[in-house]
Amino acid sequence: MTKKDYFVHNSSCIDENVKIGRDTKIWHYTHVQSGAIIGTNCVLGQNVNIGNNIKIGNYVKIQNNVSVYEGVELEDYVFCGPSMVFTNIKFPRSEFPQKGSEYYQRTLVKKSASIGANATVLCGVTIGEYAVIGAGSVVTKDVPDYALIIGNPGKIAGYVDKLGKLVSQ
Repeated sequence: MTKKDYFVHNSSCIDENVKIGRDTKIWHYTHVQSGAIIGTNCVLGQNVNIGNNIKIGNYVKIQNNVSVYEGVELEDYVFCGPSMVFTNIKFPRSEFPQKGSEYYQRTLVKKSASIGANATVLCGVTIGEYAVIGAGSVVTKDVPDYALIIGNPGKIAGYVDKLGKLVSQ
């Protein structure tokens, strides 16, 4: 048996066929589903769900109570705030299930983007590099690089620098 170079809390569930990068930490009650690839130096907080076939870059931080559903990709250094929400189907119906990757719309969160607590990201959008999504905002369309998005529906309130500081309104 080889020593793992990452940490998984004993209350978490890691399915088969998962790749986890060096120095990644997976905390309490988290589930990582089959086919997921998680980069190096990531932190997955308590009660996180990583769906099938998800790709997560390096140095990604996913706070408590976040589900990353199949169809979502997170590039390097992405931050997902507590209880933020991703979706993967535009018009879900319990009576007419849409299960399987052919139904899921792709969502891409680019390098170093930050998504605030309780924000919602509708499927099929791309969030640009270094963009900041304000807490509680609802993202309904693509977000440009460095944009600050606030509100429901989310609108551009300005632009930020690489550190997330407001540079223009």
